[in-house]
Amino acid sequence: MDALISLTGRTVVVTGAAQGIGKAVVEMVVELGGNVVAVDMNAQTLAAALQTLPADRVLGIPGSVVDPALAGSAVRDAVARFGAVHGLVNNAGIIRPAMIEKMTDQQWQDVIDVHLTGSFYWTRAVGRHLLERAKGGDPSGGSLVNVSSDAGRKGSVGQINYAAAKAGLLGMTMTAAREWGRYNIRANSVCFGVVETPMTEVVRGEKFRDGMLAQIPMGRWSTPQEVVKAVCFLLSDGASYVTGQHLGVNGGFHISL
Repeated sequence: MDALISLTGRTVVVTGAAQGIGKAVVEMVVELGGNVVAVDMNAQTLAAALQTLPADRVLGIPGSVVDPALAGSAVRDAVARFGAVHGLVNNAGIIRPAMIEKMTDQQWQDVIDVHLTGSFYWTRAVGRHLLERAKGGDPSGGSLVNVSSDAGRKGSVGQINYAAAKAGLLGMTMTAAREWGRYNIRANSVCFGVVETPMTEVVRGEKFRDGMLAQIPMGRWSTPQEVVKAVCFLLSDGASYVTGQHLGVNGGFHISL
């Protein structure tokens, strides 16, 4: 019987790849036999994150996900290096917290640009490549995974920009699934709860810790290494008939039908 999760021979583009969840995705894709195109705006941190991985399996590309030209050139570089692209993980993200009445136009726009517009640029670039292969007779398709959040399904006090962007990713996921399903191109999202990353340091701090943990039936945070298993499952043939879905990986933080 084949392994449930294998990415052997697959090439996956990962944005926000230098730390936290993105770095954990990169490491697991390589561990599962795949190649990675790792994108991050911090060139130095990205280089450090990739230095222990096999150089022939990883391509680091520094730059901003909000640059549409970078998305196109990264796909071309990936094809030149590995022959094709088979998957995408839209993971890059930032936070600019403020209550609604105090949020500036720039705080709003910065978060929307990175989480939502940036994800569109990379979805479009990878999708064009996958469609070209499919229309050329390659039936292998591909898998797109958008890193959303429970904030996009239930709101988040002090983060209307983040919650709106993450909710938008759910709509992007479902639309891509409907448009590209006939080409065997799947699109899904993962909605994480509280993961131990630099972005969640405040909510995991002393002021909010007990209140947050009380909302999680499993009573604990997750690690990046734990939650990215779900991402890799969606990238793999183990999820070959799964598309347009939003998978909660949150310890029960958000439970719904």
